[in-house]
Amino acid sequence: MAIEKQTGKKNPSEKKSRVREYAEIVLTAVILALIVRALVIQSYHIPSESMEDTLLKGDFLFATKFIYGAKVPLLDLRLPAVREPRAGDVVIFKFPGDRKTDYIKRCVAVEGQMVEVKGTTLYVDGSPVEESCTKYIHKEVQRRSFGPVQVPKGHIFVMGDNRDNSFDSRFWGPLDKKLLRGKALFIYFSIDYDKHWLRFRRIGDLIR
Repeated sequence: MAIEKQTGKKNPSEKKSRVREYAEIVLTAVILALIVRALVIQSYHIPSESMEDTLLKGDFLFATKFIYGAKVPLLDLRLPAVREPRAGDVVIFKFPGDRKTDYIKRCVAVEGQMVEVKGTTLYVDGSPVEESCTKYIHKEVQRRSFGPVQVPKGHIFVMGDNRDNSFDSRFWGPLDKKLLRGKALFIYFSIDYDKHWLRFRRIGDLIR
């Protein structure tokens, strides 16, 4: 009775099948990652001091993209929004000046509301707003009043938390909601560029 020898060599068709299987797994992972990045969540880096002390230069954060209705890549189409932006939301958007650069500011008023700034006090619809998140780096300085301005339909009014060092709606006007890209969620990494060291205490902080 003949006994077949085990050579240990794999069938060429089996090798091709294994390679194809790995390729499909990698391709699926890449496609899913692209979909998640485009429509669900994305990473952003803070390059300036305009949102101090809420966000510091060197913070890296995740933002949810679908809450305001994510923009579908390559198409002039947005998915349905979970909810509209609210006063207090820290939002990421494309700068209206070039529609390319990512900016991050705080929404302080929504469409239909009246915005006015007197000194260091923000007024919305004529009432002063208590803001625990704002910062003013110039203490003794005469600040120019702003407004009142009514936020038009389809827009929101955004300002940086570091009010003396922020290029925001006070300068270039209310933000078209079509330029919104997401709502900031939490800090996943933070580095102090001056000290060349990580800010461990900030990692995992929710953004409010």
